[in-house]
Amino acid sequence: MDKFVRVNQASGGSSDQLTDDSIDTALLKDDLYQAVNGRWEKTAQIPADHSSTGGFMDLNDNIDKQLMGDLDGIIATKKQYDGPFGEFLKLYELARNFKKRDADGANPVKPYLEKIENLSNFEDLNNKLVNLIKAGFLLPIGFGVEPDMKNTQVNALFAGAPGLFLPDRTYYKNSNPAYKQLMPVFTKMVSQLLVLADYSSSEADEIIESAKKFDAAIAPHVKSAEESADYSKMYNPMAFDKFAQSSSHFDFTKLADGLFDETPKQVIVTEPKYYQALDTITNDDTFNDMKNWMLVNMITSAAGYLSEEFRQTGSTFSRALSGKKEATPQKKSAFYLASGTFGQTIGDYYAKKYFGPKAKADVEHMVKNMISVYEDRLQANTWLGKATREKAVLKLQKLELQVGYPDHIDQLEYKFKVTPENEGGTLFDDMTKIGEVALADNFAKLGKPVDRTKWEMSAATVNAYYEPFKNIIVFPAAILQAPFYSLKQTASQNYGGIGAVIAHEISHAFDNNGSLFDEFGNLNNWWTKEDHEYFSKLADKMVKEFDGIEFAGGKVNGKLTVSENIADAGGLSCANEAAKNEKDYNLYDFFINWAKIWRMKATSQYKQLLLNIDVHAPAELRANVQVKNLDDFYSTFEVKPGDGMYLKPEDRVKIW
Repeated sequence: MDKFVRVNQASGGSSDQLTDDSIDTALLKDDLYQAVNGRWEKTAQIPADHSSTGGFMDLNDNIDKQLMGDLDGIIATKKQYDGPFGEFLKLYELARNFKKRDADGANPVKPYLEKIENLSNFEDLNNKLVNLIKAGFLLPIGFGVEPDMKNTQVNALFAGAPGLFLPDRTYYKNSNPAYKQLMPVFTKMVSQLLVLADYSSSEADEIIESAKKFDAAIAPHVKSAEESADYSKMYNPMAFDKFAQSSSHFDFTKLADGLFDETPKQVIVTEPKYYQALDTITNDDTFNDMKNWMLVNMITSAAGYLSEEFRQTGSTFSRALSGKKEATPQKKSAFYLASGTFGQTIGDYYAKKYFGPKAKADVEHMVKNMISVYEDRLQANTWLGKATREKAVLKLQKLELQVGYPDHIDQLEYKFKVTPENEGGTLFDDMTKIGEVALADNFAKLGKPVDRTKWEMSAATVNAYYEPFKNIIVFPAAILQAPFYSLKQTASQNYGGIGAVIAHEISHAFDNNGSLFDEFGNLNNWWTKEDHEYFSKLADKMVKEFDGIEFAGGKVNGKLTVSENIADAGGLSCANEAAKNEKDYNLYDFFINWAKIWRMKATSQYKQLLLNIDVHAPAELRANVQVKNLDDFYSTFEVKPGDGMYLKPEDRVKIW
């Protein structure tokens, strides 16, 4: 953490402020982000196994080191643990055993490849379809069980579309040069993986070319990242018997009968255009291409669970995509695999050891303060009508809060069992069985009540989220540390960090997606027509503010990032007001720490990838653009027309 010294206050607020010699004060009026982070950026080194460093990533790295150090000590004691923590340790040790993984080579995955190869036609496939789905084989159709978006107390059946070989549909456009750059890398990687699995070079080449043909047939019919960012378009309920007619080749009724206790009456189709085109994509003429597509998906998904040669080869495409120079080190990759599987378990360990009750109480105080500020702002809102305003306040009052870690580890992780090496277990087999258990658990929830206490994120994750289907905000223990939050930081610094993050998540309840859901998390229009039209105009102003900004050789997509930008704007504005309610408030500290939390140095490839698929604007722009919308920023730094950070008052976007 930077060392701070006290200096005299330059503008409004308390009598003194915090600063440090890494800040280029001469730049503050022209580029806040560079003024705060530029000197750091010049010397910061991106680790060879990373695509970025700074901010969130540095905190995650520190937690990883902390936990891996703890685990070394725990494993050295040879003490036996019961429950999910014991299974987590078994999986971690199995994942770290590269001598065993190298000796097994491709043997664990070969029976799964053979099952795909032996499929002869659609009749044969339909007879085996239930078992293939239960075993986690990736097919061009897929079911999942999630809260019904219009009745979020109950779990409903969803039908989704498959992913593509490249990150987004837009990569497949003729005008996108990324296809010509990336598809050859993917092609070479898959060919090498297939050869490692004992296919000949010619067989491998034939399989990947056939699979690419099937992938290309899918691409025009699935949503882009921009289209997927509109949650309301996910909700397309259909009678199941009508949905079953989507394909003349897949027997959906037989599949549903085999997966669920009774045939569902309804299915929510997230991508109807895909299922309307399903017969043209999957048919007798394309059956062999589909099989090869399945082979490619199986070998690429298995690579990380096999030998070191498989692991290194299998990560070449993602490294090309993100600009990473090296694969993740073996021990760290084993930790990621085990902790990703037992996320609640490792989160529970981390939070109970490193997260104190004093910090939890302080953060809960900040959240309640922020909600109070938000409510006051809603009550004073001049563009919402009375009826809409009352519903907005009600939604805010019903907002649930989860801080630190859940009260109990998810029961699913108690179901995961790991067979160690001395009992004949392999990493691939164990991960496959765990996947089967997770799928069965998900399917068993159909028609059952939604567990509103379940966390979607490990407490050891440096992040936070708003869940629109539950109207809940969640702040895992891991994000509650400097520069976001610290008992050693001033209140204004904390409000510029975790305070803005808290208000950001609250703002998601009222962004272009969250605003469509009511106080219970149901997709339910609680707006008057006039109010929603006005809100849409304000959202369009936010789209325009970011759309087309040049960054990393590309341009920001204002529509893709609008929900996060609305949340950033509301979060920063409300945190700014909440900071003023503290007796030692200091807006200089507030804005400086806001810029600091977005500190990030990334590879050019990773920046370009995020521009294409990430619903967040680039970190540098999140820091710089949003402050221009706040009048207090101008008075704090004495920003005037002609300065780089100046934005005309009529162009400043103010929503919440």
